[in-house]
Amino acid sequence: MDTATGFVIETLSPRDSMLMDELLTVFGEAFNEVDTYGAARPGRAYMERLLASDTFIALVARKGGEVVGGIAAYELHKFEQERSEIYIYDLAVAEAHRREGIATAMIESLKAIAAQRGAFVVYVQADLVDTPAIELYSKLGVREDVLHFDIPIR
Repeated sequence: MDTATGFVIETLSPRDSMLMDELLTVFGEAFNEVDTYGAARPGRAYMERLLASDTFIALVARKGGEVVGGIAAYELHKFEQERSEIYIYDLAVAEAHRREGIATAMIESLKAIAAQRGAFVVYVQADLVDTPAIELYSKLGVREDVLHFDIPIR
């Protein structure tokens, strides 16, 4: 544990499927989508394969052994140049632990991983109504206003 902050950031490996399960609980509660993140959780073998993937990155923040935040991100290999970018798919900190620098520390850890992998950027989306996320990401990066479309698969 970092005694200055009271929390530690860890990169998950295939051995950490239990911590990933705890992170899913944090995501469900933070996003008010408990069923989405809890009703049909992947089995252990699936989670171990995902955590072993070279394109999936999971970080957790722990305080006193408890998972209080995390990031699920993907490395996207580009085709137009020999490079990649890191997409933050989900980032959350448990409500009781917000405003402690945990999200910023997790993003800084992810940036270090991105640099090790030779990625050229880390990017994330935020909903227009999510003011805290917009404030955090504005502090750390350059804002681009875009539209996002979900195209359903039948």
